[in-house]
Amino acid sequence: MPLAARARQDQLVMVGKLLVITALMFGFGYALVPIYRHICTALGINVLSLSERGGSAAEAAPANTQVDTSRMVTVEFDANARGLWSFKPEVRSLQLHPGQMATVMYDFTNTQPRTLAAQAIASYAPSVAGNYFEKLQCFCFNEYTLKAGESRRWPVVFYVDPKLPRDVTTITLSYTFFEVGGKLPPAPGGGA
Repeated sequence: MPLAARARQDQLVMVGKLLVITALMFGFGYALVPIYRHICTALGINVLSLSERGGSAAEAAPANTQVDTSRMVTVEFDANARGLWSFKPEVRSLQLHPGQMATVMYDFTNTQPRTLAAQAIASYAPSVAGNYFEKLQCFCFNEYTLKAGESRRWPVVFYVDPKLPRDVTTITLSYTFFEVGGKLPPAPGGGA
């Protein structure tokens, strides 16, 4: 067979192989969605949307099985401010089941005639409660700058871990707001 004819035949074989590979790749890509669904169903991680399952959101929302409905815990809220500003929770206490999520708003007003930077630090009573008090969102995570006379409302989104010892029926969450990077006012009754 002449060299040119041999090269032509090799080229045709190569094109044929490339066409087969292209067809297989297209078929594999096309089959990925059904393969994914079967794998997810087999592994129990079915992540199909509600419309694909044919149900409404209310039917599909599972009950929160982590809430301990057999008992109630009282959470008391306290606010302290080291400085000339107003800081307080909108509610003084609430009752909830361990595992139940709750949101409490805090009001803060800078009553000073200047801009200030401040941050809150949380403490718990009894101290063991701090290990079971889970904050998902809290103003204490960040430092804030407020202009003179500026007011803000901040949420604390939390739940009490159901593993909280049964003898703890009341938790006090106390925040102390400190000025950051500024002068602290003199302690009450202290001389300069």
